[in-house]
Amino acid sequence: MRNPIIVALDVPDAATALRLAERLTPVVGAFKIGKELFTAAGPEIVRQFRAAGASVFLDLKFHDIPNTVAKAVETATRLDVQMITLHASGGRAMMAAAEKAAQETAKLLGRPAPLVLGVTVLTSMDAADLVEIGVNVSPAAQVERLAQLAVHSGLRGLVCSPQELIVLRKIFPSQTQLVTPGIRPADSEKGDQKRTLTPREAMDAGASWLVIGRPITAATDPRAAAEKILATL
Repeated sequence: MRNPIIVALDVPDAATALRLAERLTPVVGAFKIGKELFTAAGPEIVRQFRAAGASVFLDLKFHDIPNTVAKAVETATRLDVQMITLHASGGRAMMAAAEKAAQETAKLLGRPAPLVLGVTVLTSMDAADLVEIGVNVSPAAQVERLAQLAVHSGLRGLVCSPQELIVLRKIFPSQTQLVTPGIRPADSEKGDQKRTLTPREAMDAGASWLVIGRPITAATDPRAAAEKILATL
């Protein structure tokens, strides 16, 4: 069975990330490199992870005009990442351009295209937060709206809260990959995540991948923490 755990390496420097990766690579499926680590270490950290054989989820949440996003996705594909994120709120043309860039660049390089994932509603946001930015619908309704737009734009995967998984899995077939942050083991603090499920609950709801950060990376023994989570799946 494919290991569905993606460890979020929200750490400030390459040395910390590489130390964690060395301990965790045998027991997790991939590593998420987000804005903090990428800003500190740049593309070279991706190259180091790929050279070590680790799968990389590049979580930079692109959101710009279609041509700019397409060029960013092309560059990320050349780095040989396995997943890339963009904001679905960027619209149909932007998402279609991103998927086209991923497919065409990967074909030229003779490798599988990275999974371009549409980010729907951030897991730190609830209904009150959406109202503040002028979105007068529930988080679930907004997730469904943006998810439909993303898939109709050609994307093969989505990022969404685990609490919307059941609804989205009823709408989309198993080929649509659902990547879920906001995962918290039963004995963990929620932190700034407002819409969470346990790893087992999320998998039962239809998640394809689980993004887990602090419950693993901040643990006294990160490898033991990852193994404990994996055992629940």
